[in-house]
Amino acid sequence: MTEFPQNPSTVYYFGTCLSDMIYPEAGLAGIRLLQREGVDVIYPKRQSCCGQPAYNSGFPDEARAVALAQVKAFAGSNAPIVVPSGSCAGMMRIHYPLLFEHEPEYFKVKRFSERIFELTSFLRHSLNATYTDKGPPITLTWHSSCHARREMACTEDSKALLRQLANVTLVELENEHECCGFGGTFSVKRPEISAAMVKDKVRDIQGTGASAYITGDCGCMMNISGHMESGKRPISGHHIAEFILERIHG
Repeated sequence: MTEFPQNPSTVYYFGTCLSDMIYPEAGLAGIRLLQREGVDVIYPKRQSCCGQPAYNSGFPDEARAVALAQVKAFAGSNAPIVVPSGSCAGMMRIHYPLLFEHEPEYFKVKRFSERIFELTSFLRHSLNATYTDKGPPITLTWHSSCHARREMACTEDSKALLRQLANVTLVELENEHECCGFGGTFSVKRPEISAAMVKDKVRDIQGTGASAYITGDCGCMMNISGHMESGKRPISGHHIAEFILERIHG
């Protein structure tokens, strides 16, 4: 079971590639939610990718090189490293030690991995964040990425934060456990299968009657919203950090 540091004064923030390049508002919202709790947030400028694309594509040497670059970038202190993505957090916390299991850097990498926490779990368990909803009534649903659900086990933490919002009605997906079909490089290597999977996911979201869906991973959001937009479906997608920040500011 993950042990969460209690009320730390300082954290590092790993922004992720997709929030950096495509959804910067989501990345910034995560930082602001941490700062709202009185936490000093450090964003190392030399950070890059978590290495998951290379790792999943069968290039372990390249993935190790990327991983070691992150270990070096966050080496200033032993402060927690907060990640606004269950997928990237899962790679860094779970798979880095496996990737270096037979390498001389194993213990250094393992210490780094133990500092990794997904954003919503950290807000809930380390900072005990509470929110007052200032937005209008809305019905929405939640999509969890595979790694958030199966590796970081942060899905219930994300939902618990959403349930604090009094004017939000959260409707569960019928097949929440199913992948949206993105899978990073999977969607490029197996586009037909990926397209069929996201079609099923969008159908499930539509079946809830929600006007919006929330997720904690920008990769899933990019895939699902892309399919929504291509079919001109009026259901918007939001990263949970950006959604919560907007609701509590009114």
